[in-house]
Amino acid sequence: MTSDTGTEDLITHLKSVLLELNAHPYPDVANPPETPKRASVALILRIQPHYSHWPATDDKPFPLHHPYPPSPAQQRRPSSAASSKPHHLSFNDTVEAFFAQDWVKHGDPELLFIKRATRVGDKWNGHVALPGGKRDPEDEDDQVTAVREALEEVGIDLNYNNAIAVGNLPQRVVTSSWGKVPLMVLCPYIYLLTSPTYPAQCLQPTEVASTHWVSLHALQSPSLRTHEYADVSARLAKSELGIKRWFLQSMLSKMMFAAIHLVPSNSTYCATIPDFIPAGGPPDAGALGMLRDVLRGPEGNKAGKSPPPLLLWGLTLGVVSDLLEHLPPHNALELWTYPTFTNWDVRFIMWAMSYRFRAQKAVEMSTQATLALETSSVPILDAEVGENPGEVGIAGLGVGRSWGRTSRAKMVARNVAVNSMLEGYYPIMRKAVATALAARIGLVVGLAVVLSKKYRLWEWMRSLREKA
Repeated sequence: MTSDTGTEDLITHLKSVLLELNAHPYPDVANPPETPKRASVALILRIQPHYSHWPATDDKPFPLHHPYPPSPAQQRRPSSAASSKPHHLSFNDTVEAFFAQDWVKHGDPELLFIKRATRVGDKWNGHVALPGGKRDPEDEDDQVTAVREALEEVGIDLNYNNAIAVGNLPQRVVTSSWGKVPLMVLCPYIYLLTSPTYPAQCLQPTEVASTHWVSLHALQSPSLRTHEYADVSARLAKSELGIKRWFLQSMLSKMMFAAIHLVPSNSTYCATIPDFIPAGGPPDAGALGMLRDVLRGPEGNKAGKSPPPLLLWGLTLGVVSDLLEHLPPHNALELWTYPTFTNWDVRFIMWAMSYRFRAQKAVEMSTQATLALETSSVPILDAEVGENPGEVGIAGLGVGRSWGRTSRAKMVARNVAVNSMLEGYYPIMRKAVATALAARIGLVVGLAVVLSKKYRLWEWMRSLREKA
């Protein structure tokens, strides 16, 4: 008799979530006016077998589909195979059969992340992301883009022979400049690999420096929650140049974003990228180097040269949180914090001005969580027609709101609250920043006036003493 591994409940819940997401897909989000760009990312899941439940070497491949070859339409582009359905089993039957396997029932679910390669002019160098990219004109749909990009960037084939195409997570309008400038629509899709072994990977050197498999348990752990500090100038629009950009950067310092410290179970590195081997010469063997070794020890020269930790934050954290919030203990939202600034006065003003907003969002979350316990779906929610896109910045939890009026029937109730957390927050942020800057200017002017009056009073008193 084999023992439990402690992951059985998570596997059971994951199966239910995948069935729910497939049965109740999220609606497509239309492009904002004058913003035709669309991009897709792939959330690639796999089940890592446990030592005590390792699959036998003579196990047959998991039977997913009929053995007949793909049609000419599927052969036209390798990625288009994922959007077709030449199955002899229904999706539910396929998922049930996959999760019925012993190594799956006692395995550990993991999610694949990439670390971006260093490229000139790319402000996202070294950031953690999901495999994906912009939609090409010849792509049949957004899902095809996700599959094509996964194959090109990491060499993982997500067609029906290797993976189960589950469904999508909320699409969102990505914006910059604190929600003012729409950039593109981001479309996340979920895939479940069916093999018990790690897939062979071929990393694209110009795009990917490394890939990392991270357990869902690690992503849910409160002990791995931290913050990322980003340069304010990277949040501003390109039009905000010169003295205005310098002034905001010097006054606001850096922005703080919620983050997760990733602890991978398996990593693959691209050895052909220029920065794979750290630059620099050999240790200093001269008199200065010997003196440094005596004072600080041989390890002193290595201080500060360790690679930075893998931090999941920003838009990618928002997409992953949309998935994690479906799973118990449903704490992805509670462990997340609103973006703010490092300067204490700006942070305090933002906290005060957004207090009512955050309290209202907390009530919405609680209401939706209660509704989720009563029913598996929610009433149709219609987004009001507006002139601005959903407040989904490139750094912060996404809200998954469409541009214009969209019916959101059959959404998972709890996740509706997650997707609305930033909706309306960025306008408050802009007002808080303006208030903080005005307060600082007012303080400086006030001090100048007081000092000027004291100086004139001192000059008057001195003139009186001279006359006396």
